[in-house]
Amino acid sequence: MPKDAGKKPSRIQQRNRRVILDAALDVFSRHGYRGATLDQIATQAGLSKPNILYYFAGKEEIHVTLLSQLMKNWLDPLVELNADGDPVEEILGYVRRKLAMAQEFPRESRLFAGEILQGAPRIRPELESNLKPLFDEKCTLIQGWVDEKRLLLGDADDAYAGAARHLDAMFRKLLQT
Repeated sequence: MPKDAGKKPSRIQQRNRRVILDAALDVFSRHGYRGATLDQIATQAGLSKPNILYYFAGKEEIHVTLLSQLMKNWLDPLVELNADGDPVEEILGYVRRKLAMAQEFPRESRLFAGEILQGAPRIRPELESNLKPLFDEKCTLIQGWVDEKRLLLGDADDAYAGAARHLDAMFRKLLQT
C-alpha cells in the first residue's frame, strides 16, 4: 500500500495499480491463486516486484482486490431481476447476461470459478455480506412468482430428463465437424 494512502493517488499511481491488476488478472486466470507468483505478476506488468509491493501488501491483497471489483459487476445481472417483469423473460434475461459476461470476460470468469472451486477462502466475507442477502432476496422473488402461479415449474424428474436430452443434443451439434 502506498505510504501516502491518505492522499488521493496521482495519475501515475492510478495507472500503475490498473497495470498491476490487469497483469494479475492474466496471471491468476492462467495459473490460479496457488500457481501465481508476485514475480509473474511483476513481469507481466513490466514493473519490479518492489514496485508491486509498493501498491499492494502481497499476492492475497491483489487477488482479493480483483475479486471484490469483479463481484460488483458479477452481481449486476442478479440485481437487475425485475419483480414486476415477466418471470420467464426475467430469468432468461439473467441467463443471457451471465452467458454474455462469461464470453466477454473469460479471465474474470476463470478467476471467480477458481476461487469458488477452492471454497472461496479469500472472498468469503464478500459473498456473505453481498451475495448471500441478494441471493436470498431473489430466491424469495422467484418463490413468490411460483406461489402466484406466474412461474410454473414442471416435474423435477421430467425436467432433469429434458435437460439431459437438451445437453446431449447441444454437445452433439457443437462437436460435429
